[in-house]
Amino acid sequence: MNSRPWRPTTVLVSGCVALAACLTLLAEPPAHAQGREMAPVTDAMLLDPDPADWINWRRTLDGWGYSPLDQIDTGNADRLRLVWSWALSSEGRPEPNPLVYDGVLYIASPFDIVEALDAATGEFLWRYRHEHLTDEIGGIVTTRNLAIYDDKVYLTTIDAHIVALDARTGAVVWSVEGADHTLGFRYSAGPIVVRGKVIASTNGCERYHEAKEMPCFISARDAGTGEELWRTSTVARPGEPGGDTWGDTPLMFRIGGDSWTAGSYDPRTNLIYWATAQAKPWARFQRGHSGDALYTNSVLALDPDTGSIVWYNQLLPGETHDMDETFENVLVDYDGRRSLFKMGKLGILWELDRTTGRLLAAHDLGYQTILDVDPRTGAITYRPGMIPQDGVELEFCPSVAGFKSWRAMAYHPDTRAFYIPLIASCERTTFGPGPERVEGGGGVGLSRRRHLPHPLRPDGVGELIAIDVDGNVLWRHRTRTAIDSAALTTGGGLVVAGDWDRNLYVYDARSGDILFRTRMPSSVSGFPITYAVDGRQYLAIPVGTDPSLWSSISGQLTPEKNRPPVGGHAIFVFAVPDAWPAP
Repeated sequence: MNSRPWRPTTVLVSGCVALAACLTLLAEPPAHAQGREMAPVTDAMLLDPDPADWINWRRTLDGWGYSPLDQIDTGNADRLRLVWSWALSSEGRPEPNPLVYDGVLYIASPFDIVEALDAATGEFLWRYRHEHLTDEIGGIVTTRNLAIYDDKVYLTTIDAHIVALDARTGAVVWSVEGADHTLGFRYSAGPIVVRGKVIASTNGCERYHEAKEMPCFISARDAGTGEELWRTSTVARPGEPGGDTWGDTPLMFRIGGDSWTAGSYDPRTNLIYWATAQAKPWARFQRGHSGDALYTNSVLALDPDTGSIVWYNQLLPGETHDMDETFENVLVDYDGRRSLFKMGKLGILWELDRTTGRLLAAHDLGYQTILDVDPRTGAITYRPGMIPQDGVELEFCPSVAGFKSWRAMAYHPDTRAFYIPLIASCERTTFGPGPERVEGGGGVGLSRRRHLPHPLRPDGVGELIAIDVDGNVLWRHRTRTAIDSAALTTGGGLVVAGDWDRNLYVYDARSGDILFRTRMPSSVSGFPITYAVDGRQYLAIPVGTDPSLWSSISGQLTPEKNRPPVGGHAIFVFAVPDAWPAP
């Protein structure tokens, strides 16, 4: 286990909006911001982290959300106790994914605050607050993950900047505008680092702008300097391959294709896997065409050196209900297959060959009522009456919140199973006219909706489901309110997740038995992680209350439940008191 604690001097660092100013800070760091030497994070470390560390957003670049640490296990999880906690900024949506390296925990809050804490004690080390270029921040205000590489921590911001911070001190090394925030672009997913490149994807791609050169995109920047190396559009433009799938729609009105979940990487194929969201406006009639609208709702395999699309698989061509497939890509090898698994809002577990993109299987959980999918080819057919029409009321499952959202599933290599947070709800919606096609217009389209309970879940809306690589359901834990966090799996045979109703659960991965349960002060949110310092394993649990759609459904459909008002963002760190070696 990792035993490399270090204690840099506490320092608060303000944001840096000009590259020249940031380089000045790099050249002349303030005297009080000096930290001790830090072993640089290398490409080899990112591909095979020390078991004690959590240095990618899902710990490893294959997206598993799994740690091999086994000090906390099925035999002692019931003895978990709180070790330390830290309050976070209570603005925005709490969806943090902490990183841990060299005995230091790094965590981001909404509105682009990064803090470094001693991972064993919770002692404050430094804080960075990004200075936004505008006070008019709209859309989803969150920061889901950070990245770390060499001696830097990388932040993407809600005003479309990418910032590199000195991991020892929080000082700004470089800061660049990754996209034009005045056109609505922003980041909510953080980056990954592959072969010395910081790779990030934009969202906020719902406005019409005649002058824009590219719709939503994925880009790579040099990790050392911030220089842009490549940029790949997630929308096929007129005259390009796939451009005709938007009909004759001018580029100005080709919007959507956001990507608000970080990607994965496989060094053997040397491909980056990223996924995109739906076209906008949501309904086909609002967009003015019924084409497939590439590369929306697709998995893209990209060359990390050039950004070129090596292959793509569009899972939902011409999607028309706001059913995203933009979530995590989990890379698993089994039975001679080299597979990519993912699940989106419809609750379909897709399996693709990650070398070719060919569909290998599609396992529908049976909750959605919108379409049929051929499990061999992946071809989809909308059910009768399910294509939205102007002014016509339509009832369907899931609601636009989806059965599965950004709350990432986790894989366990011993059970060969995925552990997937779900919410079961439906809606009754009337879609209205699309937005006027004018400069600065756009959006998701008008609709009036009412959320409904799912007919298969009259007892509640939440579920954590265990499903193996062959599509077999191993167990389910159903909860009255939504499972509101990502899942975590560990070498101790554990699965960790939490719900809207403030319950933290630690499960036996094989049986689904609840081994530990405690009530947190706010909803369990964000991404639980585990790590070790000086031979002691810790479990870190982010919490917070937010007004997002997923959360509001729990409030509407389970009105007898309550929780604190918006806010209460924090991180709580647990350990088993008698499970670590004596000093």
